[in-house]
Amino acid sequence: MGMTAAVIGGSGYGGGELLRLLLGHPQIEIGPVAAHSNVGQDVADPHPHLPELAGRTFVDTAAAVSAGADIVFLALPHGQSAAVAATIPSGVRVVDLGADFRLADPAAWERAYGLPHAGTWAYGLPELPGARAEIIGAERVAAPGCFPTAVSLAYAPLLAAGMIEPADLVVVAASGTSGAGRSPKPHLLGSEVMGDITAYRVGRHQHRPEIVQNLARCLPAGADAAVTLSFTTTLAPMPRGILATCTARPASADVSEEQVTRVLREAYAGEPFVRVLPAGRWPRTAATLGSNTAHLQATYDADAGRVVVVSAIDNLTKGAAGQAIQCANLMLGLPETTGLPIAGIAP
Repeated sequence: MGMTAAVIGGSGYGGGELLRLLLGHPQIEIGPVAAHSNVGQDVADPHPHLPELAGRTFVDTAAAVSAGADIVFLALPHGQSAAVAATIPSGVRVVDLGADFRLADPAAWERAYGLPHAGTWAYGLPELPGARAEIIGAERVAAPGCFPTAVSLAYAPLLAAGMIEPADLVVVAASGTSGAGRSPKPHLLGSEVMGDITAYRVGRHQHRPEIVQNLARCLPAGADAAVTLSFTTTLAPMPRGILATCTARPASADVSEEQVTRVLREAYAGEPFVRVLPAGRWPRTAATLGSNTAHLQATYDADAGRVVVVSAIDNLTKGAAGQAIQCANLMLGLPETTGLPIAGIAP
């Protein structure tokens, strides 16, 4: 194998997805798996879909940090990664799946999360302009949030091409319940979620500043308009997946569906984990299940005067663990696609 990975926060959904993917990784072996409240428990107890890990037990965080792994994944709740990261020696590569190090603006972080800002790491969305080179050269990388991944991929090429107005972006996005984590919450009980879809954190979602930060780096040089985003999230009765409907006012009256899709296709032609679907085929969350691939489709709504891009991802894979491994591959000098599923699972 040659390389090992420590997973800290291995009992949650993100940690479980990391372990699932690492089991199939040909170059990275699973090292210690830490879970603060589950120390001594069999790893397969919260993850019965991973019987290969039966007989291994969760260790404490200090043991995982001191194990000398080649790379450490932090799969902890927002606000908990910084304290652990401070104990990891310099020279050890780290990928954080949480939000602690994503934002460059301390004030924006503190407004979104209500905690002191811990700093800023290289941002781990390789498909953004300039991001891949930053990840390759980084020792510590902040993996993006799931909503920011889906929305940023939808808008980024169109903003970079000057095709849409950055001051008029509107997103309505649905997420499966795993996006809220594994901790028990009454509003996520099956009886509460089944047969229902509801909006949440309307006008104050913590991922909004991350999306705005991503899109601002895509603006053409000399752009005089800032990014303004209306972002509404909904909870859908499904375990995993995100479907984001992203609209914008075109920068010119001379725009068509063909122009919009051409910009997206050209931007992502060489990207292994982004697919612009054939004409007439729209993204579905089920089609991305278990894959590290984002599906996109676009049109121009002439009646409303809006460009529309629909984006679908698996929130636990391209939106979390898969993307973290994609970054780890780049950091470790491995082919970017190593160990990552491109195709989804069906039915």
